[in-house]
Amino acid sequence: MRRRELAGWFQVTFQVSCARACRLALFSRAARYRRGQARDQPALRLRIRDLAHARPRFGYRRLWILLRREGWGVNHKRVRRLYRLEGLQVRMRVRRRKHMALHRGPAPVPTGPTERWAMDFVHDALADGRPFRILTVVDQWSRQSPLLEVAVRMSGQTVSDALNRVLEGELRPRSITVDHGTEFQSRALEDWAYQRGVQLDFIRPGKPVENAFIEAFNGRLRDECLNSIALESIELCFEGIVPSTVCSCSWRVRQT
Repeated sequence: MRRRELAGWFQVTFQVSCARACRLALFSRAARYRRGQARDQPALRLRIRDLAHARPRFGYRRLWILLRREGWGVNHKRVRRLYRLEGLQVRMRVRRRKHMALHRGPAPVPTGPTERWAMDFVHDALADGRPFRILTVVDQWSRQSPLLEVAVRMSGQTVSDALNRVLEGELRPRSITVDHGTEFQSRALEDWAYQRGVQLDFIRPGKPVENAFIEAFNGRLRDECLNSIALESIELCFEGIVPSTVCSCSWRVRQT
């Protein structure tokens, strides 16, 4: 496409023949007159643009996976061509600058337990200064926490494995509200959500109030537990340390 446009620019700008313009652009003269057979597919282009705005950190290959899941029978080469024609690209991470994201609107109100969950991380340090993280999950209807995962390092696969241990059989939430952390945007968690039929409900960047349930739970967890106890090692058993007013679950320490 670029060589065809370059040949046309040579011909119009310098008033040269088509044959000479094609030689200058290193473009086949026969291809210059050949009409393209590719379909425009405006609906597909619109869907690619919508997905790109909803997932700013997804390139054309991950968008292609989402399209295949929705039933679009296209290959990655067509998606790449339409992706470039739309002028889309993965936005680079810039400090002190918020990424664009699709406004998801008001969150639906849960009508029963295990319908809508919220998930986030809490960061803290041991008595000797070593940092660790806690994966917190809260049921938005019952306000109970079905999972607290403690580890020094966590990835998207770690989050998926922890959720699999909690969700047994057909038990699963309809959606999980999360922020734009790297673990929650990972391909491992995206594949897990697709296989389980769970929707990842992303909040807008810089708007933690849209995930108020987990923020309130994390605040109580820090005030009533982490700030009042000097932890020597993450291998300690946390059952009985966390007050019953904070959660109704047992802690699990991940061996790292």
